[in-house]
Amino acid sequence: QVQLVESGGGLVQPGGSLRLSCAASGFTVDYYAIGWFRQAPGKEREGVSCISSSDGSTYYADSVKGRFTISRDNAKNTVYLQMNSLKPEDTAVYYCAYRPGSIATFLGKYEYWGQGTQVTVSS
Repeated sequence: QVQLVESGGGLVQPGGSLRLSCAASGFTVDYYAIGWFRQAPGKEREGVSCISSSDGSTYYADSVKGRFTISRDNAKNTVYLQMNSLKPEDTAVYYCAYRPGSIATFLGKYEYWGQGTQVTVSS
């Protein structure tokens, strides 16, 4: 059973930074993708970024390009999301998700999800 555990959320002022972590376990394939998604109150869950375990290919939503960086540590089975220049509109619960195979931007293609971590950007 694949398990994903997010950490690193919190309260930060606009312009600040946070680093989220997603620790994954229980998968048996070497080729997989981890995605970060977020859901703000009253809004649909949306894709933020994703990364491939094999070649490190990445995807970023337009709203976070140039501010967020996704990275992976395959030895630790952990994916990170470095978030800089945070804005109030980044406030949401952030989820990581797993799928075997290549990266995908559609959340319906991800099979396992973490419990989420709250990110609040406010002065």
